[in-house]
Amino acid sequence: MQKTIKKITKKARRYQLEVVTQMLKLATSAFGLVAALSWNNVIKEFVDVYLKPLVGAGSGLISLSIYAVIVTALAVAVTLQLSRIKKRLEENEKNEK
Repeated sequence: MQKTIKKITKKARRYQLEVVTQMLKLATSAFGLVAALSWNNVIKEFVDVYLKPLVGAGSGLISLSIYAVIVTALAVAVTLQLSRIKKRLEENEKNEK
């Protein structure tokens, strides 16, 4: 009887952890989307204010291309930095064991 209760309790805790993990992923994704949209507006404004006048009127394709390059460069830089941090943390965890 007590063994069965322990099994059920263990399964309930595992389920609870899975639910919280999924909620955390969902919340992180949602905040990531909001942050990305915010940065999207900042970069668009930067292109409109500073780059369009330099390139000239009627050059929407050029300014959009510059915008795409800026966004891509930011995405690559952030991804690389986060990957390095993750690798360092994994190495630290591995060394602690």
